[in-house]
Amino acid sequence: MKKIVLLLISILLLQNSSFAENVSFLYINGSNSNSEKSKKWFYDGVNKLHPKLTEQFEEKVFPLFPEYEFHINETPVIFFWGDKSKNDLEFVSNQLDISKALSPTIAFKIRSMLTDYLHDAIWVQKSHHMLSVLEELHGKVMAEHARGNKVILYGYSAGTFITYEYLVNRLPYINTKDLFNSVNIADETKKYISENPTNNTCLAALSSAHIGVVSSSGNLLTDVNDQSLRKNYLHLDEATAAACIPQDSVKGIINFASPLVLFYSDVADPQYEQTYYNKLMLKYILENGLFWLTVNFKEDPLGYPTSINLTNDELNQITDINLQHPTGFIYDNSSVWSKRLCLFAHTSYWSAAKTFSKAVAKSFVEGYQFQYDPEVQEKILKKRQKLNYEL
Repeated sequence: MKKIVLLLISILLLQNSSFAENVSFLYINGSNSNSEKSKKWFYDGVNKLHPKLTEQFEEKVFPLFPEYEFHINETPVIFFWGDKSKNDLEFVSNQLDISKALSPTIAFKIRSMLTDYLHDAIWVQKSHHMLSVLEELHGKVMAEHARGNKVILYGYSAGTFITYEYLVNRLPYINTKDLFNSVNIADETKKYISENPTNNTCLAALSSAHIGVVSSSGNLLTDVNDQSLRKNYLHLDEATAAACIPQDSVKGIINFASPLVLFYSDVADPQYEQTYYNKLMLKYILENGLFWLTVNFKEDPLGYPTSINLTNDELNQITDINLQHPTGFIYDNSSVWSKRLCLFAHTSYWSAAKTFSKAVAKSFVEGYQFQYDPEVQEKILKKRQKLNYEL
């Protein structure tokens, strides 16, 4: 009898422990990271920040939201892409040396500083560079997935471009039947696709399956040859499994020191077709329980608010995305006081790790409650009204 009781207790313990998902925090570096010194600075910063973030989630988030409780892996996962632009930066630096004798010293110094700080951010925005970076990041995410780990992506500075591009290119929010009904292909091909349904897919899978690509103008260009389109379409599920983010493998993203709005303002243009895919991505995030946090120090000159905080009803009204039973949330907190000078605030998220970690946990709690707790929502909306924000 004693053995049976012990066995039952063991089974219950195993069942309870299975509810806690293993989650890896995956950190993505920003600009100005080409040298070994800056790479070490980033790695050292992550290793200093990670334990404090873990502690704050365990103390402030999990007790309030048992449904979000997960086990954070002790070792941070780091995706470092800064050295990929090294050759290009050296070329620009050599060109700068030519101007040294031609320009006033102060102009040369400013030019050099802008090159150091902005080169990587501009480099990674070019599609052929971004695609290779995203492919490598996806390999990291899939490796964690194979180990049974979920992932939360932390994008620092220009790393926010990568978290954004990763979601818009790799989340499986595209319904193929809806997609091909809206593009200019033969009716027979549309009927063929309707009769041979596939799983929801992502932009990256459409490209790898040679079905369609997004142009620099944001337009989805599909294969105009109906015969090859049908042939490639039959392999779309395989491409989806390889190129898209598996369901629930990415829990959310946390962007910080974010200049995303400055560099991606074109997504606000209604004539830019990729705006349509951004809306589908937004719908997917909210309906599948993901979260998108932006946390910036208010002294950070490159920490741009993503937007004012909108309720799901307001998002639905503005974007017309027809939300169905949302469980995720999007929230911005760009008013965190770092107690640092503006000149140093952008690089102070590591030295002010305790302050930043507390702000992340607080923002997570506020972001969720803003959407799903009527009292908190009313309080934040009143505060927003006082600041005279207009939708």
